[in-house]
Amino acid sequence: MREFHKSILVQQEDLDELQHVNNVRYVQWIQDISRDHWLHVAGTGLQKSVAWVVRRHEVDYKNAAVLGDKIRLRTYIEGVKGPLSTRVVEMHLDGSGALLLRSRTTWCLLDARTLRPKRIPDEINRMFGL
Repeated sequence: MREFHKSILVQQEDLDELQHVNNVRYVQWIQDISRDHWLHVAGTGLQKSVAWVVRRHEVDYKNAAVLGDKIRLRTYIEGVKGPLSTRVVEMHLDGSGALLLRSRTTWCLLDARTLRPKRIPDEINRMFGL
């Protein structure tokens, strides 16, 4: 399992009316780190030949983050089956390490030309340490 990490500093525009990070922003960060991980491991030829689409998000919110908090994100691929990939994303508060959320997203690989589901090839599995 190859992990990918990044950090985010909570800004004013990330907050909801309760002054906590908005749930929609968390989902955006889930998608952002997933894309960043893909771009980090895949060459441009592969990036042009396939596309990933979300089939399902499951998000468990554990604690709130507020303005100025630094959040550590970690993601990895938990498993694959046919064209489907299950990706885990965890977000922790930097410093205390408190778990903010854990998500599992099912992604579907598509052929970029036909936009039809495509079995995940061994080449991609190896990139993610599977």
